[in-house]
Amino acid sequence: MSTALAEARPRVMAALLRSLRDLDASEEAFQEACLRALNSWRTHGLPKNPIAWLILVGRNAGIDSARRRRGEALPPEDLLESHRGHPERHWIASLDQGLFDDDVLRLFLICCHPALAPEHQIALALKVVAGLTVPEIAQALLIQPKALEQRITRAKRRLIAAEANYGPPTAAERHERIPTVRTMIYLLFNEGYSATGGDAHLRRNLCEEAIRLARILLRAIPADPEVMGLLALCLLQHSRYRARLGADGEIILLSDQDRRLWQRELMAEGQVLVEKALRKGVPGPFQVQAAIAAVHSWAPQAAATDWDEIDRLYGALESLAPSPVVTLNRAVAVREARGPRAALALVEPLAEHLDGTFHFHGVRGQLWLDLGETDAARREWNRAWELARTPAERLHLKSQLAKLRKG
Repeated sequence: MSTALAEARPRVMAALLRSLRDLDASEEAFQEACLRALNSWRTHGLPKNPIAWLILVGRNAGIDSARRRRGEALPPEDLLESHRGHPERHWIASLDQGLFDDDVLRLFLICCHPALAPEHQIALALKVVAGLTVPEIAQALLIQPKALEQRITRAKRRLIAAEANYGPPTAAERHERIPTVRTMIYLLFNEGYSATGGDAHLRRNLCEEAIRLARILLRAIPADPEVMGLLALCLLQHSRYRARLGADGEIILLSDQDRRLWQRELMAEGQVLVEKALRKGVPGPFQVQAAIAAVHSWAPQAAATDWDEIDRLYGALESLAPSPVVTLNRAVAVREARGPRAALALVEPLAEHLDGTFHFHGVRGQLWLDLGETDAARREWNRAWELARTPAERLHLKSQLAKLRKG
């Protein structure tokens, strides 16, 4: 039952916002509909169309609440009149017509309104679209819950001040804000894939929520190759979930993973999406990252990995979206394709930007070890230990340092 409510949230919230035109009122109406659903569905079972049921009940609850407030602006009278009675058939028909996919896209676009700072956009989207709790979002963004509540409150106020359009998204709005929506979903996935703090290195629920939102976005704009790439990347990365941690919770590097644990169905879907996106001939960063993940997925064992192709793809990614992190990741491929000295030549200039990060010192330590410089490797891994963000990262470094001592 809780799964059905979570899956329904974006479409129900989007439809309620289209009617009530107020984020707070829509959230309250959705919560009321969920409470009534928990009581009703437990007794009578799931309705044939849970989304239509929740929208109908939520709209009625929102309208009743608006009437009770009286002193505040009420929905137009014609809107109230059009939803008296039992309009469930209307909502089921709308679902069949794909109306709610457009509604969800509009909800994404509202949360990514240009009047909001990027950190406000992400916090609001995770709260309104994904339905994460304040503590969950605070943990994901590494801020205090109280500060997050203030951030969300400010975001809602700015939307009101900006007189945000709650109607159907225009072509200009889509063009301007879709990149932010894609980034928001990717950041959510990335926090689940490799947590930036807390006790859990992997947060499966965040990965699966990001995949669900990416699917909704792709349904809304099915011709966007970067949305295809985003979903493909998430699927391919998440397909390795069961192989990425050991029995004690330590990180298992890609080269050491038991590939029998990889989820082939997710991989196959991701591979198809990558090929479909690239055939459109408009490459983008998400497509290239997904292509890199796909190359890894095609190798039956680590030794069969086509590192030259991965190096080439990282070169393309550096052209499309240059960053020190991309270059650091490319260095891992260069190490396999052309040796540790060539990789170190790429890594050394990155110290200015990445000196305070766990992965930079972890990679540099491995390269120094490959070159036989054990003292330099030990220094790098000790520094990485200091910068580790999760117990899994510390366990991994502990294992590496132990091997170094034995060697």
